[in-house]
Amino acid sequence: MKVVIAEKPSVARDIAEVLNITAKKKGYIEGRGCAVTWAFGHLVTLQEPGEYDPALKRWSLDSLPFVPDEFKLTLIKNNGVAEQFQVIKTLCEQAEEIVCATDAGREGELIFRYILALCHCEDKPIRRLWLNSLTPEAIQAAFKDLKDGHDYDALYAAARCRSESDWIVGLNATRYYTVRHGQIGGSDRVLWSIGRVQTPVLAMIVERDDTILQFRPQPFWELTTRYREVLFKYSGQRFERPEKAQALLDKIIGQPFGITGSVGKENKEQPPQLFDLTTLQREVNKQHGLSAAATLAATQNLYEAKLVTYPRTDSRYLSRDLKPRVPKIMEQLKAMRAEQIAPLNLAKLPFTARIIDDTKVTDHHAIIPTGVRPRNLGADEQLVYDAITTQFIAAFYPVCIKHVTTVDGVSQQVKFQAKGTRIVEPGWTILFPKKKVSQDAADEQVLPEFSKGETGPHEPSLREGKTKPPGHFTENSLLGAMEAAGKFVEDDTLREALKERGIGTPATRAAIIETLLRRDYIQREKKQLRCTDMGRTLIALIQDPLLKSPEMTGEWEEKLKKIERSQLDPDTFMAGISDYIRTLIEHSSARRLDPARWGSCPLCGKEIIKGKRAYGCSGWEEGCPFVLEPACKGVTLLPRQIQTLLQLRILPQPVRIENEPRILILSTQGLVMDLGLPSADRQKNVVKEDRPVKPPVRKNE
Repeated sequence: MKVVIAEKPSVARDIAEVLNITAKKKGYIEGRGCAVTWAFGHLVTLQEPGEYDPALKRWSLDSLPFVPDEFKLTLIKNNGVAEQFQVIKTLCEQAEEIVCATDAGREGELIFRYILALCHCEDKPIRRLWLNSLTPEAIQAAFKDLKDGHDYDALYAAARCRSESDWIVGLNATRYYTVRHGQIGGSDRVLWSIGRVQTPVLAMIVERDDTILQFRPQPFWELTTRYREVLFKYSGQRFERPEKAQALLDKIIGQPFGITGSVGKENKEQPPQLFDLTTLQREVNKQHGLSAAATLAATQNLYEAKLVTYPRTDSRYLSRDLKPRVPKIMEQLKAMRAEQIAPLNLAKLPFTARIIDDTKVTDHHAIIPTGVRPRNLGADEQLVYDAITTQFIAAFYPVCIKHVTTVDGVSQQVKFQAKGTRIVEPGWTILFPKKKVSQDAADEQVLPEFSKGETGPHEPSLREGKTKPPGHFTENSLLGAMEAAGKFVEDDTLREALKERGIGTPATRAAIIETLLRRDYIQREKKQLRCTDMGRTLIALIQDPLLKSPEMTGEWEEKLKKIERSQLDPDTFMAGISDYIRTLIEHSSARRLDPARWGSCPLCGKEIIKGKRAYGCSGWEEGCPFVLEPACKGVTLLPRQIQTLLQLRILPQPVRIENEPRILILSTQGLVMDLGLPSADRQKNVVKEDRPVKPPVRKNE
């Protein structure tokens, strides 16, 4: 008997239907010498420390770091999992061959191999069904081209390394910071959740928000003039002080303005590339405000409805063998998009290198429609389907041709310049009538014909403005930063090169954002993602820069991809992770409070001294203004709390909020957390950092 294991019941039903397997049993479908069964996504996970040793159920610094010699598996504790696993186990034990039909990617491979391992059936012959879409034609073609399952051993090795490294870093760092800092400033223990990927992402958001918090607007002045209804800008730099700008304004008021020349050039804007998952999520978030998680869920639903190809891809290209399929898809789409497809010659589609490139297709090609006609789509699914379909059609449209004109003018030897853009051929842009232009609005003005040497009156003016901080992250910009390992890159080519070092994968980035939201480390404010006080506090507490480094996380992800390609030994990678967590714990544990000193000044770094009423910087004679008053409306920080906050480089500032005593904790980079301290008589309950404690309970989980 052949056993086929799918990732979800719906996919199992699609496969069974294509294979004409119809006898429904409890937990599987049987017929023609084959049984098709399913998981519920992840069925098997790594054991918790307490399952290795009951003593590890208690959280203590003495037990850290904990790295198992050999990782063990267990079932996920969800309803129906044990029963379904028993069905799969029984079928696998009877099977002559097992076919892996889980999602064709790293996590799908992990789901299948973990199930196989817990069933103790790893020695059975295995085959791999690799699907790019769930249409009947794609399923039939994939079954005719089943691969040896062991061809994907490297993919499984990378998936296992990702799973085990996340377990090692997350578990040890979470326990360490929770035990050591879980009660800073209060009596209720806080769970400080640390992750190999989530913590660097949180650090990026905190750094951006702190930059905005610290930003001090600087005034500037811009000199402009209006001639023949066209806005001209002063050719030099804008002015940081008004005196020089005013002097030039006074010089040209009432004086004629003359045209000294103009230059025109033709610009070609290439059609957009096809979507990978990240660019799809970014575009839908930018245009419609849909979250990355909602976009992934909608795309997954479209995939399972056979309407689009596999969503969890990091490629924006198609492989050469898909060229014959594209015109057929276009023909099918004519029923819905006849007007948009009509200008295309389907017999001679322009398959440029921006569309077809085998070297840039790894596990899966770009997301494209399958041509199947949708019916009764939900609102999110309709938005995402329209975006994918429009992008697919636009990729084959002509370039957009623009004529950009630059006109130079002068008044009393003060030089000005104006730019204007005229669309010669709209090309692909007609498919995006609401698409916002990326250029400055002044550069988009329509210019009349100017003649060199012409003169006339003009209307000069001076505008005062202020510099602006960078914007808060949106899901669109955060996904872009994650893809480029924390670098903010707009250029498609450079961003493509940085993908190898991105934070997380296209399949996991949305889940990382949702995890940070669920744990109250960040929050949504309209389209913006902002860190919360809890998120700031966590990043302030983490002293190890690598634990919150996007670059380090990007290097780990790059190594995982090398493991996928059999270019790096998995054991070498895991040894590095184990060494890292041991060094982290040892280094952090060595940073004990020094009882002989209060700490360093967060402003200048000099020693803090204690006065009669407050703590202050020993460099006060040199002008350092730092003073810390420990008391606020009857609430007083204990000396040990003062030492903890100052020696950990966290700065407290007493304030009043609605007449209640509060302590605002600040990092050296900005506001961190409103702790809302309890009454003074409860402060004595601060737990010593070495005391073993029970694991805290996660809220909302």
